[in-house]
Amino acid sequence: MQIDSLKVFCDLAETESFTKAAQINSVTQSAVSQQISALERAFKSLLIERSKKKFRLTREGQVLYDYSKQIIQTYESLHSRLQELKDIISGTIRVATIYSIGLHDLPPYIKRFMKSYPTVNIHVEYRRANQVYEDVLSNVVDLGLVAYPVRDSKLEIVPLRKEQLILIAHPQHPFAKQKSIKLKALAGQKVISFEPDIPTRKALDKILKEHDVEVNHVMEFDNVETVKRAVEIDAGISIVPQGTVTQEIAKQTLIAVTIEDGEFYRPLAAIFKKNKVLSPAMKQFLAILKETP
Repeated sequence: MQIDSLKVFCDLAETESFTKAAQINSVTQSAVSQQISALERAFKSLLIERSKKKFRLTREGQVLYDYSKQIIQTYESLHSRLQELKDIISGTIRVATIYSIGLHDLPPYIKRFMKSYPTVNIHVEYRRANQVYEDVLSNVVDLGLVAYPVRDSKLEIVPLRKEQLILIAHPQHPFAKQKSIKLKALAGQKVISFEPDIPTRKALDKILKEHDVEVNHVMEFDNVETVKRAVEIDAGISIVPQGTVTQEIAKQTLIAVTIEDGEFYRPLAAIFKKNKVLSPAMKQFLAILKETP
């Protein structure tokens, strides 16, 4: 029996999906099924109650999962320690990130990391915030990058930095003539917003409510790129992370305006599953992510 088979079984138990277990281990769904069947023959036990409606481990399956998890963690710790002794930084790092971080904040860090560790492969997935958490918890990825991190007993949170939020407007918008404005000036304005479940939107809604300011949400999108395009056609104003509009401001397709009332920042963080064994490559990548831009 190979450790790889035990890992496939654990990934299947955690994701409750043959598709995801296959994706994590770079094998076919058929291969996952075959490995589970082989384990059931080896232990002469039914490990999974197969039903179209619900995925569930049997009692024997739960016991195998508990012990297999310990075996895999011990093996990964051993592998990581041996790499450290040999000063080897290699392997693959799987990252899930929200769009704004992945498209604008992350690239220079990956470039810096790859220059120092060219033998490491970084695979990046662009996801909505809730999907980043799901992918980390189900071991589909090693690390997640989010804004406004949500505490979870199953997650480790590594604070990275705070990013300033600024108001953006079309060059012909009345706000474009001002270097800064007060929050109350936004009352009644047409605003291009993130969708209500996006963490940055939730934070901004809270700030507006605290200042008793009501705006007119004319459009809602799930990513910053579409928000910017809507502001560029003068459909409304918006509040976005400063780093996401560097090019547009340089080309003067958008104008940035500072908001005077308080500090508008969003916290960024890396997340990974608790008890996860971090390879030397992952440790170095996290170290670089924590550096000043």
